[in-house]
This record gives sequence, C-alpha cells and structure tokens, in this order.
Amino acid sequence: MLVRLPSSAESFASRSRRLKPPRKCNEALFFPAQSLKLTSTKELEGRMPMWRWLICGVLGLGLGVGSALAVSGGLFSDAKLVSGRWSTDPTVGAAAANPWLRATIARVGLLALTKEETVYFNRDVDDDGAKLVEGCTYALSGEAIPTRWWSITIYGADQMLPVNTDAASSIDATRALIAPATTWTGTLSPTRPTTPGPWLSSKGGGTYSLTIRLYNPQSVEKSALQALKLPSVKKVSCTQTPASGGVN
Repeated sequence: MLVRLPSSAESFASRSRRLKPPRKCNEALFFPAQSLKLTSTKELEGRMPMWRWLICGVLGLGLGVGSALAVSGGLFSDAKLVSGRWSTDPTVGAAAANPWLRATIARVGLLALTKEETVYFNRDVDDDGAKLVEGCTYALSGEAIPTRWWSITIYGADQMLPVNTDAASSIDATRALIAPATTWTGTLSPTRPTTPGPWLSSKGGGTYSLTIRLYNPQSVEKSALQALKLPSVKKVSCTQTPASGGVN
C-alpha cells in the first residue's frame, strides 16, 4: 500500500496548526509574525498592563537622571591622585577615561589634551582646607617643577574665567620663575597687590578653583605625580569669612 507523504506546503500548514498563539502582549512584541497586528499606540496601551508602562517609565527616567548626575560629577567619583592640596584624575587625557568624564570635558571645554602632553591638577581650597573665596587674599609660593612648562589659571564655579578687567586670570613659569631663581612667590587676591611678583585676580570669582597645567612632564607615573611639590596657597587675610570643608 502506498502512503502519500505530505508536500512541503502541507507540512508547513500542519506544523503551523500546532503553534500556539502568544499568551501575553510582550510575546506579541517580540514575535510579531505570530501575533495580531497592532495598528496604533492607543491599541498597544490597551493591551499592555499599566504597571509595565510604569516600570519602563521609571527605568528610563532613572537612566536619564543617572547619566546627567554622572556628567555633572554628582554620581560617580573616580579615584583621585593627590599631591598636597592639589588633585587630579589619572584617567584624564587617557584612553581609559569613562564616557561621563569625556562628556564633562566636552561640555566645559577643559582638560582636553592627552595625558602625555599635559597633566592637570585642581584645587578649590587653601593650605588649611578652607574654600577659596573672592574676599580673601592668599600668598602663592612654589619651586621648579620637572616639566617643560606650567601655568596656573583661576576658574569660577561655572568653570569660566572670572569676569573682570584685570587681565590677570593666569600666571606661568615664564613670569613666575625667572632664572637663576629656583623658587617664586606671588599673590592671589581681588585687588592688585603693592608687592612685586605674579598676581592672580580673584575679582568676580566668588567661590573659585585653581587649575595648574603641567606641559610635557618628565613622568606621568602615579608615584612621580604624587611626589611633585606643587605651589602652596596660604591665606593671608579676608574681608569675608571663607567656607570650610572644601573638596580635594
């Protein structure tokens, strides 16, 4: 007796009849060929339980807020390398820099050179740990640093130069360290000092920070950077009470 084998079309139809339709709406989303067509967002909302929409919304909001906090420095705090009251992030300018650090650099326009070209140290406190504020006068002092060149720049809380007409927002090795001297002194204040030496104007700076750039340092190894003797910032006098507990 001959047995008639089903054709490929009949086999497919037979197998298709054994397939069960999706039981849940999420199955329909992942297997659209086996589900009813959803023609509108309103229809989809009607099929998706409200609690699932709420979970998706909360997760999306959390991801967005978390990324924003990370970019602004409010969520993730990378390990810092400290030299005195100066600190740096060892991943700045390196290939290992995380996406949030890269976003911050792109947003504020600072710290953009590679680690081999420039190392950046920052501080927002004096030698005693009090916040740097416009109403105080500070004595700056330093010595030769093993780098091709260096500069110190003042930045306000908005990461911009203080708005004033003093033309004194930065000092550098050329003006501060004049051969054959191996040490230097200067002033950080809102008014021009009467004493000689380099001057950084804090006028219009409010609560501010300092950034020192070390161009082509002899070594970018962690131990070498920590051993650097970076400039001192000692408070001399104040016309207003500075805040304490600055962040390194």
